[in-house]
Amino acid sequence: MHTLRIWTEKHMGKLWMAAVFAFLYLPLGYLILFSFNSSKQDARFTGFSLQWYEALFKDSRLVDGFLLSFRVAIISGTLSAVLGTLAAFVLVRYKRFAGRTLFSGMNSAPLVMPEVIIGLSLMLFMKVLWRSMGWPEMGTVTIVLGHVLVGMAYATVVVQSRLAEMDHSIEEAAMDLGCRPLQVFMLVTLPCIAPGIIAAWLLAFTLSFDDLVISEFLSGPGVTTLPQVIFSYARRGINPTIYAAAALLILVVTIAVIAYSIIEARQSRRRLRRQK
Repeated sequence: MHTLRIWTEKHMGKLWMAAVFAFLYLPLGYLILFSFNSSKQDARFTGFSLQWYEALFKDSRLVDGFLLSFRVAIISGTLSAVLGTLAAFVLVRYKRFAGRTLFSGMNSAPLVMPEVIIGLSLMLFMKVLWRSMGWPEMGTVTIVLGHVLVGMAYATVVVQSRLAEMDHSIEEAAMDLGCRPLQVFMLVTLPCIAPGIIAAWLLAFTLSFDDLVISEFLSGPGVTTLPQVIFSYARRGINPTIYAAAALLILVVTIAVIAYSIIEARQSRRRLRRQK
């Protein structure tokens, strides 16, 4: 008993982490496995088959939803990275200006605000704009605007951390050599923070691609993203085709996360080399 107690105390942290990761990732593995099931039964694996992936690519709703989600994610990721970079530059380089606290708080608000509240408020605001100005119509544009609002907040945090760690002496040297502020930003600052901007783009892309709540509020007739299609199919009952769609969605998100991790690891190695 004493030996068992010592072993348990020694390995309790590892056992706890293993249990947590098993709880998180076993359902994903179950979903991916049954996307290759040869029958519609979700309780028993009867054999390996690619028929549900074939059915997936023949389903026009799922294909159109994937293409729309991909297009929206690219646009949202790009706009979020650009706006987040500008916001991060202002917050890091300009420590004192009128309204800085308000600007910082409003920029960070989407990080902690429930998506239901964001989606509902944006839906009401877009409808008011449509009635008064005739723009924007509920659809792709409104989904992009909603995703940019959330993605920009995350992009700002990522780029802000990179800017804070940057060696400002490089910019000062460029200024001493006669570069103007815009030239310093374009030729010195941007290349130094480029890995952070790419990481911010990947994060915003992933958040936009798999978003459901905001898209549900801001989509219009005939405009349905892939998560919305998957959710609507799931509500109607078991359909192995959505297992295949969800598996592909997991693949896209995994690739983005791995790319983000690689970029972050390279950044860490570069910082360690500079410190040495």
